[in-house]
Formats: sequence, structure tokens, C-alpha cells
Amino acid sequence: MNLSIPRLVIAADQSGSGKTTLATGLMAALARRGLRVQPYKVGPDYIDPTYHSVAAGRRSRNLDSWMFGEEAIRGLFVRSAADADIAIIEGVMGLFDGADPSGEDGSTAQVARWLAAPVLLVIDAQGMARTVAALVRGLAEFDPFLRVAGVIFNNVGSEHHGQLLAAAVRAHAPKVEPIGWVPKDPAINLPERHLGLVPTHEREEVAAYLDSLAEVIGRSVDLDAVLRLAREGSPPVPTGGGSLAAARATEFTRDGGRVRIGLARDAAFNFYYEDGLDLLRDLGADLIEFSPLNDRDLPPDLDAVYLGGGFPEVHRQTLTANEAMRAAVGAAVAAGLPTYAECGGLMFLTEAIIDESGTSWPMVGAIPVRARMTRRLAALGYATAVAQDEVLLAGPGETLRGHEFHWSVIDERPAGWPPAYLVRARSGVERPEGFFRHNLLASYVHLHFAANPRAAARLVTAARRHRAQRLGREKEGRP
Repeated sequence: MNLSIPRLVIAADQSGSGKTTLATGLMAALARRGLRVQPYKVGPDYIDPTYHSVAAGRRSRNLDSWMFGEEAIRGLFVRSAADADIAIIEGVMGLFDGADPSGEDGSTAQVARWLAAPVLLVIDAQGMARTVAALVRGLAEFDPFLRVAGVIFNNVGSEHHGQLLAAAVRAHAPKVEPIGWVPKDPAINLPERHLGLVPTHEREEVAAYLDSLAEVIGRSVDLDAVLRLAREGSPPVPTGGGSLAAARATEFTRDGGRVRIGLARDAAFNFYYEDGLDLLRDLGADLIEFSPLNDRDLPPDLDAVYLGGGFPEVHRQTLTANEAMRAAVGAAVAAGLPTYAECGGLMFLTEAIIDESGTSWPMVGAIPVRARMTRRLAALGYATAVAQDEVLLAGPGETLRGHEFHWSVIDERPAGWPPAYLVRARSGVERPEGFFRHNLLASYVHLHFAANPRAAARLVTAARRHRAQRLGREKEGRP
């Protein structure tokens, strides 16, 4: 079975060219035309997709070719885009940048080829004229199996400048169609901070901003040409038969009834991959959302807790002030509730977060260490994690694929808390990482559960085991 899904990959020659702004603007402008726009982000990213989701009115998904193979990428894509009018896929870094400078693994170009999707370039043309044609032609001809169909010029100084750029590309890279230019305007730039863009949770004016951005894109870009490139350049996508999540649910689990997994989700904790959450649901988990910032207690009758990443350091004062929630989480961990925490979730479970000024902000205290904010990026990039023992999500020697991105470090490892993983970074350097004890696993490594289905199945299995024990105690009248 094949599905014809109009699609475009929005790519650039380098980071900082404006592809997130323009991709988000295109999503918003097309959605305001009444189209069902399915957004995507290539690579490991949590924040850009939040803008996509608001702009398109549909959850953005991640397509990461380092974590998934070709068939899996197609399965993830088809599952979420089957009912869409158009799919807009924002790339990562430069078009050909990936996990290894000698190959395409993890690159935007690789995802575009696997999906047979035409590429729409975004070029920051500030200070450029005819040279832009050499850049566009080089990108278009670098990979003969990739179709670069169009280009949008960003940071254009004037109408005359835009016309010069378009004329240069038509003359020297005629297979690439110029479809618009966006003027230099700081007002449309997305705001950034230490982990990238400021999340949409913290931008009360985001709806007004997206309306303004959609208007600029609608004036500056030929949206009819965008739709034409997507429709005419996108052959049917082989579905591979069924959804990836359902197939892996069948492969790794047996029916054992549904379980309740508490999912921390608010402005402090919101780094989750939607396809990973879908897989947990397919495996039998009902995800019960709660807010460590605003709620006073955990939801009742939980069988496990998942504390994702986010910005606990930004919301440290509110988290510290919510003593009831900190106590509830600490008591649940001590009582044996299976608990999995990533990055920001790890920081929340420590004794305290130490901010840049040296001030200590008490946290849950389930792990006897402190997370100390640094002024430099502590870790960034893909990571392979090898379990060092029987931990919550993996057995000894099992390998998980994930990534790291954090600006904090942990104090010296305490006695009695062996590392959960041996992490191998792309550089080849190996180091101990994470904490585990009994029911608890916490690490800086972010996992995509759909790329690590055995880990997802283990979490659900642990929740089922805890549920059976809880119901057994209740039946016997024990606490």
C-alpha cells in the first residue's frame, strides 16, 4: 500500500539561517488557509516542535535517522501524516550535516531521500548577490539522488535585493525555483536562550506572534508555489504495512491490562517525543499528566512515573516552594513506585539545584547529589548508553540510543549509587552516567522510546508488576 502525501523538507546551508522561523511561518500560513498541516522536525529537538504544534494545530513529530532506520522513519511519517493535506518537515543544522562528517547518517538530506521529499532551501542572503547562486547550485548538485526544488531568501534588504537574488539563481541554478524572499525584520525572529528557543509555554503572546509571522510569510512567499512543489514533487510513500508502534507493541509485550503512568508535563517538564508517548500508550499505558509546578500531589493509583526533561532550573523557585509535591514524589520513590527521569527530571530528583550565583534551591532529594548550573554547555550530541546492571529500562549490556543537551553537572557520585550506563559519545569517549537503585532510573540521556521499544516495554512491565503488588496489598488490607 502506498500513500500520496504532499511534503516538503525545509533545509538550509547552516544553522542560524532562519529555517525554524520560516518553517513555522509556512505551517501557520498554510494552516490559516484551512489546510491540515502535519509538522515534523529532523533530529533530536524538543522546543522547535512546540512552535510547529501551535502554528499547525497538530502535534509535531521528530524524524531522527540516527535513531531510526529507513523503514521506521517511513512508518512514523505515514502514521502521523496519512490524513494531512501537506507535511512540512523542518531540517536540522545544514542540509548535509549529521552525526558524522564523512557520511549522511542523521542528516536532513538522509531523511529527505528516505521520504523521497523535495527540499525547499532557506538561505540567509544578507550581504549576498550573485554568490547566492553558487551556494544554491552547490547544495542542489551535491547529492544527485536528492531533489532541491526551491529556495526562499531570508534577511533580504529590499525588493530590488530580492529580485537580484532570484535572477542570479534563475541564471545559474535553473532547476531550483525562487519562490520568495523575506525581509530583514528582528520582530519575526524567534527568541532564544541557553537550550535553544524560548518554549511556547512561556510566551503568552505566541498566538499573536504566529499571526504576525504567518502574515509576513503570506506576503513574502508564493504559497501556491509551495503547494505545487509539495504536490508535484512527492511520489507515493510505501507504508511498510501497519504502524511501527503497534508492530513493536506486539513484538515486545503480552497483554497484561492497562496501567497508569504519571507524566510530568508543564512549563518545567515538557521534553517528550510524541511517537514515544504513543508507543507507551500502544503498549498498554494510560499517561496521566500532572504538574510538579502547580499540583500539590501525584495523581492517585499510579503504577509508574515518567519525569521528562525541560527547564527546572528556570522554574527552580516555584518547584522549591511546592513542598507538598516534592514530598509526594520523594515518598513515592521511597515506597517503590517505578520512576524514570531524564535530564531535567534527574535534576528535580536531586537534593538541590545550585544556580549560577551559588544559591541552593531544594528539590525532591531522592538522589543524594546536587545539580550545579554551569556557564558553559556541559554536554551536547548523540550518545550510546550501555546498561551496567539490571536497570529499570534495560538489562546488563543492553544498548540504548539517545542524546544529551544540558548546562548542569552533578556533584561527585555518592557511595552506593553505581552508574546506570556507560555512555559512549560520538567522539568515542566513554564515561559513567546516570543513577539507578531498585525502582529508580535517572540520567541526563534523553531517550526516544519509539527508537528503544524494549525500554518502553520494560517500563510498562515494571508498572504492571507494581500494579499487581499494589492490588494484592489492597486485597489483603495492607498499606
